[in-house]
Amino acid sequence: MSRLVLDASVTLCWLFEDQATTYTDSILDRLAAQDEAITSIIWPLEVANVIAVAERRKLIKPAQSVAFLEELGQLPIRAEQIGVERAFANILDCARRHRLSAYDASYLDLAMRESLPLSTVDSALRAAARAAGVEIA
Repeated sequence: MSRLVLDASVTLCWLFEDQATTYTDSILDRLAAQDEAITSIIWPLEVANVIAVAERRKLIKPAQSVAFLEELGQLPIRAEQIGVERAFANILDCARRHRLSAYDASYLDLAMRESLPLSTVDSALRAAARAAGVEIA
């Protein structure tokens, strides 16, 4: 079993089939098989926000959201808790250094601290991870 840091961009590709790729499907397969993911505390909020907006725009139906969230609940994904101090110091510093949003920096900071590969489809976050010496899952 191996671990990885999972960001919302990969997760949401599992909801919107037209955005799924071989890469995002392989991450889902890894989690369904035996790997586990840790993620930033903001991950559930990012996922919930995209679902809420997609429902309002009639891109998905509430029943699809319920089924998707049930599937997510079956996967070994754990959200890391962070304190205000970490957000205002380490994550802000990471965002500044790599020119990322604080949200994206929270995933990169987690991957660096845990020495884990990062799973993302966000091109800026992938570039920052490479610059920081973080492997892409």
